[in-house]
Amino acid sequence: MIKKMILLAAVMLSSALIAATDDASVVLRENLWPSLERIPDFQAHQIAAMTDEMVKKDFVRSEHRMPFVEWYKAPEKPNGACMILISGGSYECCCDVGLVRRKWPKRFLELGYHCVNLVYRTPRAKGKDCHLSAWQDGQRAVRLVRSKAKEYGFDPERIGAIGMSAGGHLTTMLATSALTPSYEKVDSLDDLPCHINLAICKAPAYNTLTASSGIARPEDGTLFLDSLKVSSKFAFDAKTCPISFHHGGKDPYTPNGSTLCYRALRKMKVPAELHLYSDKGHGAYGLERAVEFMRQLNFDGKLGKATERRIYTGQFTERTERVDLWSGVKMPSAFSIHTNAPYLTWYVPKELKTKAIQIIFPGGGYFHCNASGEGLPAAEYLNKKGMTAVVVNYRVPRPPKGFAKHHVAWIDAQRAVRLVRSSAPARGLDPERIGAMGFSAGGHLTLMVSLSSTYNAYAPVDNIDRTTSCRVQWACPIYPAYALTDGSECPNTTGGNDDSAVHVEEFLFDVNTPAMCFLHGDADGWAAMNSVKTWERLRRMGVQCDLHTLAKRGHCFQFVASDGTGSATWLDRVWDFLLTKGFNK
Repeated sequence: MIKKMILLAAVMLSSALIAATDDASVVLRENLWPSLERIPDFQAHQIAAMTDEMVKKDFVRSEHRMPFVEWYKAPEKPNGACMILISGGSYECCCDVGLVRRKWPKRFLELGYHCVNLVYRTPRAKGKDCHLSAWQDGQRAVRLVRSKAKEYGFDPERIGAIGMSAGGHLTTMLATSALTPSYEKVDSLDDLPCHINLAICKAPAYNTLTASSGIARPEDGTLFLDSLKVSSKFAFDAKTCPISFHHGGKDPYTPNGSTLCYRALRKMKVPAELHLYSDKGHGAYGLERAVEFMRQLNFDGKLGKATERRIYTGQFTERTERVDLWSGVKMPSAFSIHTNAPYLTWYVPKELKTKAIQIIFPGGGYFHCNASGEGLPAAEYLNKKGMTAVVVNYRVPRPPKGFAKHHVAWIDAQRAVRLVRSSAPARGLDPERIGAMGFSAGGHLTLMVSLSSTYNAYAPVDNIDRTTSCRVQWACPIYPAYALTDGSECPNTTGGNDDSAVHVEEFLFDVNTPAMCFLHGDADGWAAMNSVKTWERLRRMGVQCDLHTLAKRGHCFQFVASDGTGSATWLDRVWDFLLTKGFNK
């Protein structure tokens, strides 16, 4: 009954898309196997057809037994690479007509990619793994596409795949398990390798061990995070290629399946990206993030020279105002080692479009405060959007041995939030729409402020401290350091030891914990696992957050970046998050 309901819903959806998705750019269909008799594990109830074909009046199931690929017209300006497009449908049908016959080929053809749509056997084979038939057809399709590389003029080692839902799971199988044969050799075509060179997995289903039988497990990563395992179906072999995972935070086909796969790739040092979207359900989000991923890996052959991005012009700022944090009061924990008096600077936009305020904590390892390189470019971006920004210069360097490295900075950070909140009404701003953003050590400080606001870092020194909350309504930790116990004092050059303890003890994850947007370089010595494991913990708490990691990018990824990559557009991810959550109003 459930299978029939899934198929009926898919057919109804595709029926509504038929007129819009019939695509004349499909120029050739090629059968995957030499005959029906030679299809591995052939079962008579299976067919190979997209759901828009299945709803046509003249559709006859017995005439659609053979799985196939359909080639789209060649791109006008080929870039030497090819993309295989893979539909989802719970392995019960191929239903993503709007993606594989319209949206994806249109965009990839524009970018110069050859495009091939894989139509594999469905529904699921009886008595077999739910994905077996599709995996067999998928490995065969890669071999067929590779055999056509010279004829069509693309590189046989620049074959990528993109898939949605069950197709995302199949894409993960193709990306991680090419050295595991899914069927015995049929003919000479099977002498060719079936590995792909790049993968984009949209909302991949069944990627956890508990869901690998082919069911949704929305509780995965909430109740049993510590015992959750990646599916044993993935080999993660020597041919595993770079992968970009995309998942909605509320997807019942759990996003923790994507984080687990990402963690496995980090252990292998395979370049990867993870894009998680708060409050989103099951869907194919972030196509342009995938395009940026492909550009960063130079998969399209168009990666340009990286250029300096630490730019502040002031052209969108009406005025700046400096405010000392402890003016007229005794400064708590005033160690003689500190070389600066802490202060904050208001950056007021020329055109105020929102009453929200973004507080920014620069990084510097708690040894110095890199306000010009990190804080000011972010402030300028926000001023351009019409948002007020406040950059905080907290006390450095670190306090004497025996005190936590962030001890005094945390005091200054809580004070900064209270000062901003107390003066917001007089400035025409909303005291209940204040966010924290920080970089590196400042990202760690952002987590301290956001996760532990019910605990006072210092005794009150005036009425502002006694009556004003230091809670923030959102947070943007940008490549936060020190969140893992195995990376507390020195860079983790392995890119993140997945066997480390989850978080350092100072994070309370208290009742005031807000939604967050994490950004991290995939190759950061201060490991991306700082962000990933914190995201996982927050999802377990029911706090919906965004997370974006950037392939082959290290610490301070935004300082020097190439056009068309996520390192150049990273601030747009922050703004998208604010839009989604409604914080920018």
